[in-house]
Amino acid sequence: MDIGLLLPFIILIGAMLLMTRSAKKKQQQAMQMRDRMEPGTGIRTIGGMYALVKEVHSDTVLLEVAPGVHAVYAKNAVGAVLEADEYERIVNGEDHDADTPVVPDDASSLVSDGSAGKTDLSKTDSSADDAETGDAKRKGDTDSN
Repeated sequence: MDIGLLLPFIILIGAMLLMTRSAKKKQQQAMQMRDRMEPGTGIRTIGGMYALVKEVHSDTVLLEVAPGVHAVYAKNAVGAVLEADEYERIVNGEDHDADTPVVPDDASSLVSDGSAGKTDLSKTDSSADDAETGDAKRKGDTDSN
């Protein structure tokens, strides 16, 4: 057999081994992260919900999603275990840093007074005359063809 025929297969097998190794490493890191959970830890689920861990079981976690509201989730549904200060910042919306710009919820707060951002969209007589001459030119162009 020629080594040139086997080379693509060897490269393909090597790439597959590297990909499975990387996936296995990520899976182990996720398991370690989930093992760090303990009651009182803030977490984010894979669906984007933030909650506090109340109880940890072998395959499930009891989460407090709101004060007095508890839900049971699978451990695999935990997307990230958060540090206490990060969880408090996200959930309670603590003040931003002075360097961080605050983005308004709507565009009305970007204008100092109501009249500055208004544009007059009404037609004037000169614009109506321009439109009529443009229509006449187009009609003349089609008549000559």
